[in-house]
Amino acid sequence: MVVSRARRIPVWIWLAAIVLGSAIFRAVIGRGIVAPFIMVDEVIWAEIARGIADAGEPLVRGDPDPGYGIVYPLLVSPAYALFESLPDAYAALKAVNAVAMSLAAIPAYFLARRVVGEGLSLLGALLAVAIPSLAYTGTVMTENAFYPLFLVLALVIQLMLERPTALRVVLLVALLGLAFATRVQAVAILPAVLLAPLVLEVFERRGLRATLNRFRVLYGVVVALGILVLAVQLVGGRSLQDLLGAYSPVGDASYDLGEVLRYLVWHVAELALYLLVVPVAATIVLVGRARSLDAPLRAFLAATVALTVCLVPVVAAFASVFSDRIEERNLFYLAPLFVIALLAWIDRGAPRPRVLAPVAAAVSALLVLLIPFDRFLTTSAITDTLMLLPFWSLQDRIGSGWITPAAFGLTVALGLAFLLVPTRYVVVLPLLVLGLWTVSLKPIWWGKHGFERFSRGSLFQGIRAPERDWIDRALPDDAEAAFLWTGRTDRLTVNQNEFFSRGVGQVYFVEKPTPGGLPETRVTIDRETGAVTLPEGDPVIDPYVVADSSFEPDGEALARDRGWGITLWRVRPPLVSAVRIDGLYPNDTWSGRTVTYVRRRCLPGMLAVELSSDGTLFLEPQRIVARSNGKVVGSIGLQPAAQAVLRVPLAPAGPAGRCRVVFAVTPTEVPSRVSPGSGDDRELGAHFNRFVYTPRK
Repeated sequence: MVVSRARRIPVWIWLAAIVLGSAIFRAVIGRGIVAPFIMVDEVIWAEIARGIADAGEPLVRGDPDPGYGIVYPLLVSPAYALFESLPDAYAALKAVNAVAMSLAAIPAYFLARRVVGEGLSLLGALLAVAIPSLAYTGTVMTENAFYPLFLVLALVIQLMLERPTALRVVLLVALLGLAFATRVQAVAILPAVLLAPLVLEVFERRGLRATLNRFRVLYGVVVALGILVLAVQLVGGRSLQDLLGAYSPVGDASYDLGEVLRYLVWHVAELALYLLVVPVAATIVLVGRARSLDAPLRAFLAATVALTVCLVPVVAAFASVFSDRIEERNLFYLAPLFVIALLAWIDRGAPRPRVLAPVAAAVSALLVLLIPFDRFLTTSAITDTLMLLPFWSLQDRIGSGWITPAAFGLTVALGLAFLLVPTRYVVVLPLLVLGLWTVSLKPIWWGKHGFERFSRGSLFQGIRAPERDWIDRALPDDAEAAFLWTGRTDRLTVNQNEFFSRGVGQVYFVEKPTPGGLPETRVTIDRETGAVTLPEGDPVIDPYVVADSSFEPDGEALARDRGWGITLWRVRPPLVSAVRIDGLYPNDTWSGRTVTYVRRRCLPGMLAVELSSDGTLFLEPQRIVARSNGKVVGSIGLQPAAQAVLRVPLAPAGPAGRCRVVFAVTPTEVPSRVSPGSGDDRELGAHFNRFVYTPRK
């Protein structure tokens, strides 16, 4: 009775319910992601979207976009146009993500509908929004736009293979352009489009000449467009590599064939693990029997094979040079295709050829043994290889030595299920995949190594103030503050604050720029005068500056993130450093034997220095003694692994009105002596984490 009533409900209602339910669920849990953590990607996409919303053009830190995709920033830019508060815009953006990625259920349904009935197609739509990678709805990443677009592309490729009319070819080419404007990775789809008819020819035995004649419009249009693009690039004095925009260095890299092949094996193995074996085994069986299948299914399999064969090697080659990780994030788009193949296998009676089926199951299960879990169970998995996170959580319980056996046991069980589940109950297999994907959501989203905790840690590394937009709250309306990064604090103090405060503008750096290659300007601080100058020698004239406690300008503090000692200053241009600190190692808080603190234009007051030690380096207490004007003005004992605050009075001396304090640390230690092989030969004293000056009232 219930089944009969369910069948009377129109398909569009079921499909709408899947999309709406997924969107609401993802939007609700997305509220637990408190800050971006895929750096610097999320900052880049947010910056471009803000540029579109505020200035009508794609900008990154006020500079023209160097060639990133435009579609996703356009999609989320209304969030920045509607909400002045960036935390509010961030919340709205994640809701947009939830809707956009959930819409993937629609092309997944119609793609499945080409090869199976309505019921199984709806199951395919549900599985398309249940894949673990929908976790990216909590991030400011192009995956949210590219995933549904990829499935639309796969659907049009399927339609083109079934009947290659001029209209379908033109639609396909237009979608390829849109995909490329969304994500440069889409360049790998073009060879897949050209390869798919040839794969279909193998399945159908039409002959190469007949196939080329049948798809002459496709090849003709692609060749014509290729010539046009080449001509435009040559006339403009640019190379084809320039089409990659910000990703053009990919074309300059040197790729080692052996390393690429290793990464190719690892990516194939992890894709089988991501898909939980069964869809892979079913796809292998169908491909092996392709010549006996109906035309729509042959076309679907040709598209799936071509997309997989072209995407996986490209991603593997990229990973071998640029990321040193398994880039599941660039391959999960293929998952619905394999799931639909599983549904088609079920719809055709779940054939299990005597030799092919066991081979397919064995290969799909054994692949997991090729994954070096000890190498890839790192923080990089949190952003790029989500299916490893459940195993990382399991490793915390059973130890690293048992992870490969546990993964192998799971894949063997799934392979046996593929072979042994009776045909009448075979629909349980996609439900099993659905169930395991659902179970994986907990460690991926809420686990110790999951998105929520990682986002909170990322926020803590960058902002410890009660409000994420504390800079905007303190700045006057329409004012902008430059961020001067000395390298003493975590780079996320820059990235998180610029993400959540519109008022953070130009970024200056003293020693090294923040990682990520975003537009920044080097400044020089004169050791004697404290004058801050640009590369051309011009003074810095920004009226507001954000900096850590190692840089104090001549000005008034408006607000402070006390956790990091980051302060927003109203300064008296040109910018002058009121403080010079010597004795700290570059881009570090570690001191040597002595640290010297000099304050220019000093008024009598108190200096509080936050200190900490390292219990792995020091076993005995240390002592820090402060001297000023030839006298001891303070001292403190510092226990191993402890924290302490040393307060010393400041009194100006000399005609320049400077305060000078020298801190002596005893004992010191060299890490390479304590831990041979560490490679750190520095003489270390203590962490001088923060200097806070308070003038006497």
